[in-house]
Amino acid sequence: MRRRKAQEKVVLADPKLNSKVVAKFVNMVMLEGKKATAEKIVYGAFEIVKRNLNEQDILKVFYKALDNARPRLEVKPRRVGGATYQVPIEVRQERGTSIALRWIRDFAQNKKGKPMEQKLAEEIMAAYKGEGSVIKKRDDTHKMAESNKAFAHFRW
Repeated sequence: MRRRKAQEKVVLADPKLNSKVVAKFVNMVMLEGKKATAEKIVYGAFEIVKRNLNEQDILKVFYKALDNARPRLEVKPRRVGGATYQVPIEVRQERGTSIALRWIRDFAQNKKGKPMEQKLAEEIMAAYKGEGSVIKKRDDTHKMAESNKAFAHFRW
Protein backbone atom coordinates (compact mmCIF):
# COMPACT_ATOMS: atom_id res chain seq x y z
CA MET A 1 0.00 0.00 0.00
CA ARG A 2 1.49 3.33 -0.99
CA ARG A 3 -0.58 5.77 1.01
CA ARG A 4 -2.91 5.76 3.94
CA LYS A 5 -6.64 5.31 3.46
CA ALA A 6 -8.66 8.47 2.92
CA GLN A 7 -10.74 9.50 5.93
CA GLU A 8 -14.42 8.77 5.37
CA LYS A 9 -16.42 11.99 5.60
CA VAL A 10 -19.55 11.73 7.71
CA VAL A 11 -22.52 13.09 5.75
CA LEU A 12 -25.51 14.09 7.86
CA ALA A 13 -28.84 12.76 6.63
CA ASP A 14 -30.90 15.35 4.78
CA PRO A 15 -33.59 17.05 6.91
CA LYS A 16 -36.61 16.41 4.68
CA LEU A 17 -36.35 12.72 3.75
CA ASN A 18 -33.84 11.65 6.43
CA SER A 19 -31.59 9.85 3.93
CA LYS A 20 -27.80 10.03 3.69
CA VAL A 21 -27.83 9.14 -0.01
CA VAL A 22 -30.15 12.08 -0.79
CA ALA A 23 -27.89 14.37 1.28
CA LYS A 24 -24.91 13.16 -0.74
CA PHE A 25 -26.82 13.77 -3.98
CA VAL A 26 -27.72 17.32 -2.88
CA ASN A 27 -24.02 17.94 -2.18
CA MET A 28 -23.13 16.61 -5.65
CA VAL A 29 -25.67 18.84 -7.38
CA MET A 30 -24.52 21.88 -5.38
CA LEU A 31 -22.43 24.45 -7.23
CA GLU A 32 -20.35 27.19 -5.58
CA GLY A 33 -21.57 26.31 -2.09
CA LYS A 34 -25.21 27.14 -2.81
CA LYS A 35 -26.79 24.33 -0.84
CA ALA A 36 -30.28 25.87 -0.56
CA THR A 37 -30.46 26.12 -4.36
CA ALA A 38 -29.23 22.52 -4.73
CA GLU A 39 -31.85 21.30 -2.23
CA LYS A 40 -34.56 23.19 -4.12
CA ILE A 41 -33.47 21.54 -7.38
CA VAL A 42 -33.30 18.00 -5.95
CA TYR A 43 -36.58 18.21 -4.01
CA GLY A 44 -38.24 19.85 -7.01
CA ALA A 45 -37.05 16.98 -9.20
CA PHE A 46 -38.45 14.52 -6.65
CA GLU A 47 -41.83 16.28 -6.77
CA ILE A 48 -41.89 16.04 -10.58
CA VAL A 49 -41.02 12.32 -10.40
CA LYS A 50 -43.73 11.79 -7.77
CA ARG A 51 -46.31 13.53 -9.99
CA ASN A 52 -45.36 11.70 -13.19
CA LEU A 53 -45.09 8.20 -11.74
CA ASN A 54 -48.04 8.52 -9.30
CA GLU A 55 -45.76 7.07 -6.63
CA GLN A 56 -46.09 8.00 -2.95
CA ASP A 57 -42.68 6.89 -1.65
CA ILE A 58 -40.12 8.93 -3.60
CA LEU A 59 -37.22 7.31 -1.73
CA LYS A 60 -38.20 3.87 -3.06
CA VAL A 61 -38.18 5.24 -6.61
CA PHE A 62 -34.85 7.02 -6.07
CA TYR A 63 -33.17 3.93 -4.60
CA LYS A 64 -34.49 1.70 -7.39
CA ALA A 65 -33.21 4.18 -9.99
CA LEU A 66 -29.82 4.18 -8.26
CA ASP A 67 -29.75 0.41 -8.08
CA ASN A 68 -30.53 0.17 -11.80
CA ALA A 69 -27.78 2.68 -12.64
CA ARG A 70 -25.13 1.22 -10.32
CA PRO A 71 -22.29 -0.53 -12.17
CA ARG A 72 -21.31 -3.99 -10.84
CA LEU A 73 -17.99 -4.11 -12.74
CA GLU A 74 -15.56 -1.51 -14.04
CA VAL A 75 -12.13 -1.53 -15.66
CA LYS A 76 -8.97 -0.19 -14.09
CA PRO A 77 -5.75 0.35 -16.06
CA ARG A 78 -2.80 -1.78 -14.86
CA ARG A 79 0.73 -1.46 -16.23
CA VAL A 80 2.39 -4.82 -16.70
CA GLY A 81 5.77 -4.96 -18.39
CA GLY A 82 5.40 -1.82 -20.49
CA ALA A 83 1.86 -2.59 -21.61
CA THR A 84 -1.27 -1.13 -20.05
CA TYR A 85 -4.15 -3.55 -19.62
CA GLN A 86 -7.74 -2.66 -18.75
CA VAL A 87 -8.35 -5.03 -15.86
CA PRO A 88 -11.98 -5.68 -14.85
CA ILE A 89 -12.68 -5.32 -11.13
CA GLU A 90 -15.85 -5.53 -9.06
CA VAL A 91 -17.25 -2.26 -7.74
CA ARG A 92 -17.83 -1.84 -4.01
CA GLN A 93 -21.38 -0.84 -2.95
CA GLU A 94 -20.50 2.73 -1.83
CA ARG A 95 -18.39 3.42 -4.92
CA GLY A 96 -21.13 2.06 -7.17
CA THR A 97 -23.67 4.35 -5.54
CA SER A 98 -21.48 7.43 -5.90
CA ILE A 99 -20.72 6.57 -9.55
CA ALA A 100 -24.46 6.20 -10.25
CA LEU A 101 -25.20 9.55 -8.54
CA ARG A 102 -22.45 11.23 -10.55
CA TRP A 103 -23.72 9.79 -13.84
CA ILE A 104 -27.29 10.92 -13.14
CA ARG A 105 -26.09 14.42 -12.28
CA ASP A 106 -23.74 14.69 -15.28
CA PHE A 107 -26.24 13.47 -17.87
CA ALA A 108 -28.86 15.84 -16.45
CA GLN A 109 -26.42 18.78 -16.58
CA ASN A 110 -25.47 18.05 -20.19
CA LYS A 111 -29.07 18.25 -21.43
CA LYS A 112 -30.04 21.65 -22.78
CA GLY A 113 -33.10 23.85 -22.83
CA LYS A 114 -34.91 22.88 -19.63
CA PRO A 115 -34.67 23.78 -15.94
CA MET A 116 -32.30 21.53 -13.96
CA GLU A 117 -35.19 20.17 -11.83
CA GLN A 118 -36.90 18.90 -14.98
CA LYS A 119 -33.70 17.39 -16.41
CA LEU A 120 -32.86 15.63 -13.12
CA ALA A 121 -36.40 14.28 -12.83
CA GLU A 122 -36.19 12.88 -16.37
CA GLU A 123 -32.87 11.13 -15.66
CA ILE A 124 -34.18 9.64 -12.39
CA MET A 125 -37.36 8.39 -14.09
CA ALA A 126 -35.40 6.94 -17.01
CA ALA A 127 -33.05 5.10 -14.61
CA TYR A 128 -36.05 3.88 -12.61
CA LYS A 129 -37.58 2.38 -15.75
CA GLY A 130 -34.23 0.87 -16.77
CA GLU A 131 -33.65 3.05 -19.82
CA GLY A 132 -31.91 6.30 -20.75
CA SER A 133 -28.32 7.48 -21.00
CA VAL A 134 -27.34 6.45 -17.44
CA ILE A 135 -28.32 2.84 -18.09
CA LYS A 136 -26.54 2.93 -21.46
CA LYS A 137 -23.38 4.15 -19.70
CA ARG A 138 -23.66 1.32 -17.15
CA ASP A 139 -24.10 -1.24 -19.92
CA ASP A 140 -21.10 0.15 -21.81
CA THR A 141 -19.00 -0.11 -18.63
CA HIS A 142 -20.13 -3.71 -18.15
CA LYS A 143 -19.42 -4.52 -21.82
CA MET A 144 -15.91 -3.10 -21.50
CA ALA A 145 -15.28 -5.20 -18.38
CA GLU A 146 -16.71 -8.27 -20.11
CA SER A 147 -14.53 -7.86 -23.21
CA ASN A 148 -11.40 -7.47 -21.04
CA LYS A 149 -12.16 -10.53 -18.92
CA ALA A 150 -9.03 -12.18 -20.31
CA PHE A 151 -6.90 -9.75 -18.25
CA ALA A 152 -8.67 -10.53 -14.97
CA HIS A 153 -5.61 -12.50 -13.78
CA PHE A 154 -3.68 -9.18 -13.57
CA ARG A 155 -5.89 -8.18 -10.67
CA TRP A 156 -4.11 -7.87 -7.33
